[in-house]
Amino acid sequence: MKLFTWSLTAVLLAAPVCQDPTDDPSPRSDAASRFLARTELPVTQAIALRHLKATTRGGSMTGWVDACTALENGALRYWIIGEGGSGAVRKRALIAALEGEVKARQENVTRAALDSSNYEFAPEIAEGELLRVGLTPRRKETMLIEGAMFLSAEDADLVRLEGRLVKPPSIWTRQVRIVRRYARTAGVRVPMSMESTAKVLIVGTSTFAMTYSYLSINGEPVIQDPGTDPGAQVCAAPPAENIG
Repeated sequence: MKLFTWSLTAVLLAAPVCQDPTDDPSPRSDAASRFLARTELPVTQAIALRHLKATTRGGSMTGWVDACTALENGALRYWIIGEGGSGAVRKRALIAALEGEVKARQENVTRAALDSSNYEFAPEIAEGELLRVGLTPRRKETMLIEGAMFLSAEDADLVRLEGRLVKPPSIWTRQVRIVRRYARTAGVRVPMSMESTAKVLIVGTSTFAMTYSYLSINGEPVIQDPGTDPGAQVCAAPPAENIG
C-alpha cells in the first residue's frame, strides 16, 4: 500500500482552471457566467520555488522538500534544492506529487477543468468581499471536487477553491478535502498554495501542503527580494535536465 495518494493532488493542480464550452445547455448563476466568460492568458512558461510538506500517523511522520520547477510549453521539470524529515514521506508523498504533475501535464489532463462540462454551478452567495459559487460534479470521478469556488465580486476572478473529492482515489484513502488559493502574478492567474487532508486507513489522518514563489511567468520576471527568498538564485538558473 502506498503511504499517500498525493499524485492525484498534482493532477488537480495541473488541470486547466476554466474552459467554457460554447454549447453549454445548463443555466448558470451570473457570477459563474462571468467567470466562465473570462479570457485568460495561458501560462506557457514559469519558474517557481515550491515548498512541499506532508505529515501522517498523527503528525509523528513528517517530511518536507524545497523544489524548483520550470514550465516550458506545457512540459514541467523540477529539481530538488533542499529536503528533510522522513524519507518515506518525501519519496511516497512529495516526490510522488511532483512526478504526478509532470505526468499529468504530459497527458494534457482536462477532466478536472472548472467548466460546465464537468460541473453544475449554483447561484452565488456573498461571503464578505467574495462570491461563493457552489460546485456539483456532473459525474463521480476522482479528480472532481464537490464544494465551492470563491470569486472576487468585482470581476469574478478565481480566489479560492475548496471541497472534497467526490470519489475516493483508492480503497485506502477516504475523505479527501482540498483547498487551493490563487492570485494574480505578473498579470496572470496562478496557484499560490494548496492544502489537503485525507483519512488513510491504518496510518490515520494525513496532510499535504504546497506553496509557490514565482521567479518568472511567461518570460516576465517577478520581482523578488533575494534576502527573503534563499532559493531564488538557485531557481533562476534551471539545469539542462530534470534531476529531481
